[in-house]
Amino acid sequence: MGAKLPTFVPPKTARRRTALLTSRRHRKMAASAHAYVRGSTARFYEWVNETAASNLPEGPSVWICGDCHTGNLGPVAAADGKVEIQIRDLDQTVIGNPIHDVLRLALSLATAARGSDLPGITILQMMEALAEGYESAFGPGAQRQDISEMPPSLKVTVRKALHRTSQQLARERIRDTTPEIPLGRRFWPLGSAERKALKALFEQSKLAALATCLKSRLNGCDVSVLDAAYWVKGCSSLGRLRYAVLLDVDGEMLDGDDLCLIDIKEGVSAAAPRVRNAEMPRDNAERVVAGAVHLSPFLGTRMCPARLLERSVVVRELLPQDLKLDMEQLARREAMEISRYLGAVVGKAHARQLGADDRRAWRKAMHSARSRSTNIPNWLWKSVIELLAIHQIAYLEHCRRHAKSCLRSWR
Repeated sequence: MGAKLPTFVPPKTARRRTALLTSRRHRKMAASAHAYVRGSTARFYEWVNETAASNLPEGPSVWICGDCHTGNLGPVAAADGKVEIQIRDLDQTVIGNPIHDVLRLALSLATAARGSDLPGITILQMMEALAEGYESAFGPGAQRQDISEMPPSLKVTVRKALHRTSQQLARERIRDTTPEIPLGRRFWPLGSAERKALKALFEQSKLAALATCLKSRLNGCDVSVLDAAYWVKGCSSLGRLRYAVLLDVDGEMLDGDDLCLIDIKEGVSAAAPRVRNAEMPRDNAERVVAGAVHLSPFLGTRMCPARLLERSVVVRELLPQDLKLDMEQLARREAMEISRYLGAVVGKAHARQLGADDRRAWRKAMHSARSRSTNIPNWLWKSVIELLAIHQIAYLEHCRRHAKSCLRSWR
């Protein structure tokens, strides 16, 4: 029998939190080249400016995701229960060049394809399909999303989302269905000041209203904090406030629908370049919510900016239907269909912000940029090739720098 693994002890201080989060972030980014791409947004834009900026077309000024990799797309539920695949993470949203979202998604898909050992010709076809899907979203009548048009794997994910329950959400996110958050590797204890501040936050009427607006809960119901913890979630949590809060809406705790899991995330400055003189909220949380309203209406109506511990935070209730797409392994036969569909999802998020004339003009500009030998724009293929090479080198160097800590944790 192997040696028993040591029991994990959650950190009790902010300094210890930061040290553990830094180590965890390094491990996650070393797990695969795709994970590295997802966790290096700021470096992505540095590389874009160094290698591709002069070759990229300048699109219309719209709200963009700013971090449009495959993990930030997935089924999202509206307050009335409808579900669509939309952009699900808006931390980096700004009014910017829509081409940056296209290129970020292209790099993510190409990296996932390389990780799935798909041949280069398939990656070329995926980039063609992505460009075609994005362009199609600017045509007349393209805003409606039909599940029957989805590739089979995405259709399965959406149908899974449609049938998920609050109990399943609780088991997945907090690994329990009791009205408390178990401390461990995913949830860490709070300081007294944090706990007090979170309780005061939900005494505000606008935050209480956020919890009662979903699932036909009655406005005016009592909202109380049952439990809360620091949430260790994703590479982007490093050095930021991130909390999971379990609320009881009516004081009964008898019905699973009366319990809601709230995600609180600090809003930070975006690395994505913004259009000069663009009118955006200066507060980072307000910027995130504004971007969500334009890009992902289902999500935007479920979010609220707030202040917590003198920092700007975004508050939203997690719904069982909210899922992210798993693109770590791409099948060759479906890779082009997925690329085309996700391109259309991002295109629709951009297109709904434009009038008919601007949509036609941008579609024409995208179409005219295609190569004569393929259906992929030259700027897209050239940029993806260069960024793939740069990211692969940077990923391997990241693994070398953090090899000891990564090997120690994986054993």
